[in-house]
Amino acid sequence: MRFSFVTLFPNIIQGYFSDSILHRAIQSNFITLDYVNPRDYTTNKHNKVDVPMIGGGAGMLMTPQPLFDAVDAIKNSSTNAYVIVVTPVGKPFKQNDAKRLAKKEHVVFVSGRYEGIDERFIEQRADELFSVGDFILTGGELASMVMCDAIARNVDKVLGNSDSLSVESFEASTLEAPSFSKPKIYNEIGVPSEFLKGNHGKISDLKNAMAKCKTKYFRPDMHKNLQR
Repeated sequence: MRFSFVTLFPNIIQGYFSDSILHRAIQSNFITLDYVNPRDYTTNKHNKVDVPMIGGGAGMLMTPQPLFDAVDAIKNSSTNAYVIVVTPVGKPFKQNDAKRLAKKEHVVFVSGRYEGIDERFIEQRADELFSVGDFILTGGELASMVMCDAIARNVDKVLGNSDSLSVESFEASTLEAPSFSKPKIYNEIGVPSEFLKGNHGKISDLKNAMAKCKTKYFRPDMHKNLQR
C-alpha cells in the first residue's frame, strides 16, 4: 500500500517511520511512503504558498495553486489515489475508518499550515475530511501521521501477528481488556487467578467481562451502545 504526504515540512514526518514496526513494513515493501512539497509547485517568483485571506482575518492561508498542482501531479501518476485533507472541521477519525482505508491502494494526506487551506481546493480535490480530535494543531502533519499509523497496521503482513488486531480496543465495541505480564506478583500485587489456570475458555470469558467493566468506567458513552 502506498501513502503520500503533501506537506511543507516532510522532515517532521520522515523520522517517525524510521524505526519499529512501520520501518520494517517499509523495508519489506508492505507499505511505501513518499512526500510531495507544494512549495515545489509554486508559480510565483518567491515560491510563496501562503497569502492573506480575502475578506480579512488574522493570519495567512495556503493558496490553492500549489496544492492543486501537487495533488494533480500525484493523481496523474496514480489513478487510485484517495485524497484525505486533515482539518478540525472533518469528521472524527475512527478505527473503522482505519480498517476501511487499509483496503485502498494509495492514500494521500494533505496537511494544512498557517490558518488552513483555501476552501476551493478542499471542495474540488478532497475525497474525505478527517479530524483526530476537538483541538487545534500547528499543522496537519501530526494528525496525518496518526491516521497513517492506524491505517498501516491494518494492512496485511504489517503486524507480525495479525491475530492481535482482533482483541484490540474498539474491535468489539469495547476497550481492550487489562493485560498482565510476568512476574505473577509485583509489589505484592498479583494477577487474576483464572489467568494462571490454563483454561482458555474461562480466561476468554473473564477478559470479555473485564473489557466491559473497563469500557463502562473509562468510556461510558461506548458502554451505553453495548446495552442497546
